[in-house]
Amino acid sequence: MTIDHVFRQVDYSARFEWGSDGVTQVGAGSDIVVIVDILSFTTCVDIVSARGGAVFPYRVRDDTAAAYAKEKGAILADKRGGVAFSLSPASLSSIPAGTRIVLPSPNGSTCTVLAQQLNGMVIAACLRNAAAVSSYIRELGASVTVIASGERWQNGALRPAIEDMIGAGAVLEGLPKHRLSPEAQLAVAVYQSAKCDLSAILAGTGSGRELIAKGYAEDVDIAACLHISDAVPILNQEMAYTSISFA
Repeated sequence: MTIDHVFRQVDYSARFEWGSDGVTQVGAGSDIVVIVDILSFTTCVDIVSARGGAVFPYRVRDDTAAAYAKEKGAILADKRGGVAFSLSPASLSSIPAGTRIVLPSPNGSTCTVLAQQLNGMVIAACLRNAAAVSSYIRELGASVTVIASGERWQNGALRPAIEDMIGAGAVLEGLPKHRLSPEAQLAVAVYQSAKCDLSAILAGTGSGRELIAKGYAEDVDIAACLHISDAVPILNQEMAYTSISFA
């Protein structure tokens, strides 16, 4: 048995891993890769796509992002705290139905772009739509890797963000007929420990405290809502997340 075989969890039909390296190393062995970035990318994807919109992931917000938005006939998300729609779930709560938006994100978007290159299905999940995503995966009967996108330290290294592990566990809990890897089982255990008080736990995480300190407490509250959306955002050929409804 090779080292690659061990770390890629290939003996299991439901897997869990962290960040962009997790996508390329573990996700490559699955039919579906689920991206989880609770605060805030995949929560934003759920909100926009549930309204019939399309979310185009993009790694950075720069001049190339503006050109990309023009190419796609989409608006470019503003910086958080700007006057327009942004990577803030609260800012998107009134977005018009059918809006096409380019949403730069260094974590969730980056993981999405890498997952797309694997040629499998890519789904965006958060706490809001975790049950719907699980139901859809059960219906397909497909193997899956759930990726907790995490955050970055200032030196660029991955910072595991516990809220993403909680969100991943919420999806994995809904897959009782899958064979969960030990990593996936632990993600479920973390979720089950946290689900009785999600708002307080998300608010107390490093990422949550950072957002609250910057005035975005509402974003944390929105992200903590559990199983309220039946949207399953799937990355399409246009490289956009659009949703199907799956109760």
